[in-house]
Amino acid sequence: MGGESSGREVGRRLSRRLQIALVGEGALVGLAGGAVVTLYRMSLSGAEDLLRSLTAAATGNPPLVAAWFCALAAMLLVVARLIRWEPSTSGSGIPQIDSEVVDRMDAPWHRVIPAKFAEGTLLALSGLSMGREGPSVQLGGMSGKAVSRALRRGRGEERLLVTCGAAAGMSAAFHAPFTGVLFALEEIHKEFTAPLIISVMCSAIVSDLLVSQVLGIEPVMTLAFAQELPHPDYALVVLLGIVCGLLGALHNRGMFACQDLFAKVASGAPVAARLAVPFALAGVAAFAWPELMCGGDAIIEEVLGPAAPGLGTLLALLVGKYVFTTVCFGSGAPGGTLFPLVVLGALVGGAFASVCSNAFGLSPWFFSNFVALGVAGLFSGVVRAPVTAVILVFELTGSLDALLSVSIVSIVAYVTSSVTRTDAFYEHLLAALLGTTTDDPAVSGLGESKALRTVRVGAGSALEGRSLREVPWPDGMRVVTIERAGGEIVPTGETRIEALDELLVIVDGGAADDALLKLRLMAEQRVRE
Repeated sequence: MGGESSGREVGRRLSRRLQIALVGEGALVGLAGGAVVTLYRMSLSGAEDLLRSLTAAATGNPPLVAAWFCALAAMLLVVARLIRWEPSTSGSGIPQIDSEVVDRMDAPWHRVIPAKFAEGTLLALSGLSMGREGPSVQLGGMSGKAVSRALRRGRGEERLLVTCGAAAGMSAAFHAPFTGVLFALEEIHKEFTAPLIISVMCSAIVSDLLVSQVLGIEPVMTLAFAQELPHPDYALVVLLGIVCGLLGALHNRGMFACQDLFAKVASGAPVAARLAVPFALAGVAAFAWPELMCGGDAIIEEVLGPAAPGLGTLLALLVGKYVFTTVCFGSGAPGGTLFPLVVLGALVGGAFASVCSNAFGLSPWFFSNFVALGVAGLFSGVVRAPVTAVILVFELTGSLDALLSVSIVSIVAYVTSSVTRTDAFYEHLLAALLGTTTDDPAVSGLGESKALRTVRVGAGSALEGRSLREVPWPDGMRVVTIERAGGEIVPTGETRIEALDELLVIVDGGAADDALLKLRLMAEQRVRE
């Protein structure tokens, strides 16, 4: 018994030493991830500038328009070839990083980084409605993996450094370090522990410092918050939260449906055939509706300009941008949807303010407030990460005056979207990815019916000291891995559970809440008599 106790104490001391080392390693990941994403942002900016110059010159000149469509076809073939070379670069990249963190994917970082970098640049040059944030998270995460491999770290520690890299990528993409921290913790790692938070913060801040030195200190977009709303107008904030929650659920259902449609129609077809539709739409948009191209910077400039667009213009841009982004996403194009989501949120907030101005006499002075609130509300309704939504808008506005109203709209949108029984965006994509990348019959077909969660075992709890075989697990639940003292254990029925173990469990989605509540009650720390 004394030997076992001593072994536990050594494990915990090693764990503390690991926690200190992770801070320095997090900073190193911040440098690596920040450098890659800084170069990526510079490449995208150059590509977008070149795109607009070329399409402006070709407008009204049929031979040049035809030449541009030929150039699009060539870029389409190159992107398709890159995806075939490294399939894990398809899509935004965030579900792939989620899969790395839960140890269900082991992508080759030395192939993902150059492939994703080139694909994103070509998509920006082509004008597809995709953002930089998802690819930046994947590039940052793979940079963390590269650092881990260079330092010869174990798989358990590597997953932590991948999380640090994801934070660095998000921080550099939005120029918002605390958004990077919260997104990595709330959306990717789904755990809040002091050592992890400090390591991720270190990575995000170092990344932000690096990008600031190269690209300046201005955020990628600046939202304005005129002043705090009068208290009677907070009823409109709640109403906007409900609207954003419903639109967030609709956004997700439409995206998932389009993805399923592409999977059915283009089943077995070459990658190039799937990408042909969004590339063709990009060619049409370049000459018919150029504001819809790329992430949506032109739309943000128009919405936040001196003369706010009318309600009809806002709604047209909202529908057009959503349809274009949905088609690009559904095709599996290797770009992100976060920046287009922010643009859609701004349009929702602006349209809502216009309606309230006519219907309830809302002062036009608060138009910019509702644009910012729309960003937070729709982000929360789609991603189901309300804390990240609040921090994002805080960093983009730089105003504490927005904190109360942004918190309200984020929470209301989160609750509203949740009660519609629509999957959170990235959780759905992760479930679909796991269902297609594993041969384990207990995990295959994860789809909408399964969920992955982590539970920490408290000292003196009902689980401590028992083997997995002895525990009366809730129905539909299975332990996938156990993380202990910085290491990872693939459990068997005879594996004994120890205090401070972290259990990664897979559970049926329909009964997830009830099953997790029962497990957490068993895992709670208790004082022994």
